[in-house]
Amino acid sequence: MALNSYTPICGEDYPLTDKQRHLLRLACELGRDRFAERAPQLDRDAQFPFANYADLREKGLLALCVPEAHGGLGADYATYAMVSAEIGRWCGATALTFNMHVCTMMWSGLLSEDLDMTPEQRALHKVHQQAHFARVVKDGAIYAQPFSEGGAAAAGAQPFGTLAVKADGGWLINGKKIFASLSDAADFFGVLCTEKKPGADLSRRDTLYLAVPRNAPGVTVEGDWDPLGMRATVSRNLIFKDVFVPDDAALMPQGIYFQAASRWPHMFMTLAPTYMGIAQAAYDFAVAYLRGEIAGTGPVKRRQFATKQIAVAEMFIKLEQTRNLFLRAVEDAKIDPPKSSRLRAYAAQYSIMENAQDIARLAIRTCGGQSMLKSLPLERLYRDARCGSLMLPWTAELCMDRIGREALYEPGEKDD
Repeated sequence: MALNSYTPICGEDYPLTDKQRHLLRLACELGRDRFAERAPQLDRDAQFPFANYADLREKGLLALCVPEAHGGLGADYATYAMVSAEIGRWCGATALTFNMHVCTMMWSGLLSEDLDMTPEQRALHKVHQQAHFARVVKDGAIYAQPFSEGGAAAAGAQPFGTLAVKADGGWLINGKKIFASLSDAADFFGVLCTEKKPGADLSRRDTLYLAVPRNAPGVTVEGDWDPLGMRATVSRNLIFKDVFVPDDAALMPQGIYFQAASRWPHMFMTLAPTYMGIAQAAYDFAVAYLRGEIAGTGPVKRRQFATKQIAVAEMFIKLEQTRNLFLRAVEDAKIDPPKSSRLRAYAAQYSIMENAQDIARLAIRTCGGQSMLKSLPLERLYRDARCGSLMLPWTAELCMDRIGREALYEPGEKDD
């Protein structure tokens, strides 16, 4: 499917800067002209989109959130979110893995600039930033962001089970990450782990954020990858056994990740743009199909039936509700947001993840039997959309829980 004319994911009348408009058009052209054509085979074979990443590298988009002072494009949070959604419109797996890479740059870059550090920490962090950013800008390196471990750590309820022990000149890492997207493709893994201090209990305050080279001794990738959706993310398990990384592997100084997680909540909403793009893609397909514009389905128009028109209207209403909440939430992103912004972020995450799958469901029901064929994208969009509400750190259930609790309780309040 191809759009007859370019309409940004945020809508044609949304106020954009010239830079945002350029980046969104670039993402659309890559997605429409290259990613969409590759997506069916990548999904079928559960194969990582290496060619898509070569295109992203060529266009400089791997450095989307690398600061301009380091040779990157210097995109802010909202710009990243819109670009990621545009990529998700054409290939969900590419957008989701792109998130893991770009957010590593964002967390260690623009987000970290807002956090409190000592002068010594800030100076050392700038040295480390320079090394990480140069790998991306000059070498085209890909960073991953393995998060999940199968327990409550990824949701922020307990310390990470992957542990780091201080050694001469660096750290020794032991542990396991599951659902590790880009496991077969990344050059570096941005690993969240807990510092194991002698004689002390493990604490979330002692979370470290370290870049582990893919080829470091002791790093292995294991397990099969044959999931329902997001098949081209190739999110196999990562095993770390006595993996040594030097001190300059730090993506944030010691103790700073815990501050970021507490004060910059929108850092955990960056999976949502992918699913915003999928929701848009499902709607786009349904409209084009009913207008008889999808190649291979016959030049038959099906738009004249009232039931089809009502279904499209329902999809459009859900899409606009979702889009507007998404855009407001990403505009809110900053350090120490007010309670209303934090609750809105949870509501946006929940709405995007739930409505994307519902819009895909409505599209399948409305378009009928042909939409279930793997030769058309809607079947894949439906499966990909179903995965969103399950993804940590903000699953749909966790968002509901946090909205209810934080709406009813102020910090520190307890029932007698």
